Amino acid sequence: MADTPPASARYTEGIDTRRAVLGDAHVDRAQASQTDFDRPFQQLITESAWGTVWAGQEWSKRERSMVTIALLAALGHDDEVAMHIRATVNTGATREDIREALMHVAIYAGVPAANHAFKIAKATYAEMEAAKAAGEDNEEHPS
Repeated sequence: MADTPPASARYTEGIDTRRAVLGDAHVDRAQASQTDFDRPFQQLITESAWGTVWAGQEWSKRERSMVTIALLAALGHDDEVAMHIRATVNTGATREDIREALMHVAIYAGVPAANHAFKIAKATYAEMEAAKAAGEDNEEHPS
């Protein structure tokens, strides 16, 4: 592996925010799977998405969660929708919040996108409930 420069303050804030939203297990897996090839990309998303956007003070993590899920659903990023549905246990976005966000997807991005996102959300919530009933940690079940 190539030498990596010391972490910037933005990167450190990004890792902390990413852990708060997605959970330690998810971040640990992402970091463990990094290679020299994707390390710059991981640094980019950690600093920009997590250290700038998600760490911002104007919106709560709940609000960011709802908007993120709506955008991912509208764009058809299914794995990311499921990942962010699971993250709602950390962001405080309720099922009702997500339902309303997906209703907006139906109107502004199309019924097929929302229909598919509802299927993903329902399956993800069912997985989360099953994991909880089994006494498992939900973040151990990434998409």
